Amino acid sequence: MEIQWRKSSRSTDAEGNCLEVAVKDGEVLIRESDDPGVIIRTTRAKLRAFIDGAAAGEFDDLA
Repeated sequence: MEIQWRKSSRSTDAEGNCLEVAVKDGEVLIRESDDPGVIIRTTRAKLRAFIDGAAAGEFDDLA
C-alpha cells in the first residue's frame, strides 16, 4: 500500500518546502518535502504530547 502524504492547507511555500504527515500501520510518519527520504516515526500520543508542549512554551529556552 502506498503511503498517502498530506501537508497543511496553510503551506504556502512556492517551492513546496513543508512538513508532510501520513499514518501507516498505526504510526504517524513525518517528513520534510525537500528531503523525503528521512522519515520520523512516532505515535499519535507522543506527537500530541510534543505539540501540546510546544504550544505551552516548554521548549522556548532550548535555543
